[in-house]
Amino acid sequence: MEAAEGRRAVAAARAAAVSCGLTVEDAAVLHDSNKLTLRLLPCDVLARVAPEAQQVARFEADLAERLAASGCPVAVPDPRVGPRVLGRDGFVVTLWTYYAPVAPDGVAPADYAHALERLHLGMRTLDVPVPHFTDRVAQAQRLVADRDRTPALADADRALLAGTLRDLRRTIVEHGGAEQLLHGEPHPGNLLATGGGPLFVDLETCCRGPVAFDVAHAPEEVAAHYGGLDQGLVRACRTLVLAMVTAWRWDRDDRFPDGHRLAGEWLERIREARSD
Repeated sequence: MEAAEGRRAVAAARAAAVSCGLTVEDAAVLHDSNKLTLRLLPCDVLARVAPEAQQVARFEADLAERLAASGCPVAVPDPRVGPRVLGRDGFVVTLWTYYAPVAPDGVAPADYAHALERLHLGMRTLDVPVPHFTDRVAQAQRLVADRDRTPALADADRALLAGTLRDLRRTIVEHGGAEQLLHGEPHPGNLLATGGGPLFVDLETCCRGPVAFDVAHAPEEVAAHYGGLDQGLVRACRTLVLAMVTAWRWDRDDRFPDGHRLAGEWLERIREARSD
């Protein structure tokens, strides 16, 4: 967020927590992107703050509680507040349980795969209206096709991304097979290593598709520990996901640190994958 917007977001989080009877004397920023993530003390809750127009907070909080009730490894709203969505000054605030990190090196591949399998097992039991994964691919395709939105993307790179998104979307759809509710972006940044085991966060990107699409967001070593996968499909999904993420980094409004440098590296990885 811009500095002024960020200050307003922090104030909104503090006010929302106080309105729920929690004591707030300090707010530490943990993550700043399209939404702000804060640790509020001494009540020790995690506050997520998003502009009102961009949020899916109600969906995310309710789904987290349903998944946790099914035994899924997910972070949950703070029990003192529950899945309430609090509006303040043009922002929406949700208050979550704060989980202290316990493994600075991240989650081991086997544990990562087991947690993802448990998440998928629980998700399989829910009927939730979400976009199809191809809808998210289509968003990336529209971005790549829009030169005004991606003015720094070179023509050859634009053609590479457009062709990769088109071809691999078709390959994965034509592969067929079972589809289900997915996390949508279960990458390492959305998996917490806690004292109670790995927990997934950020459910706002949920979609429907093959489990290989989710596994493709995890480190490559994880796929070897996830049972019953078509590894060829995982590889196709991995390259598709990389193309999607690369497209987002070229968005003129993207604020990801060092995004263009990373996108350039990812373009080379896509070229290598497409030439195999």
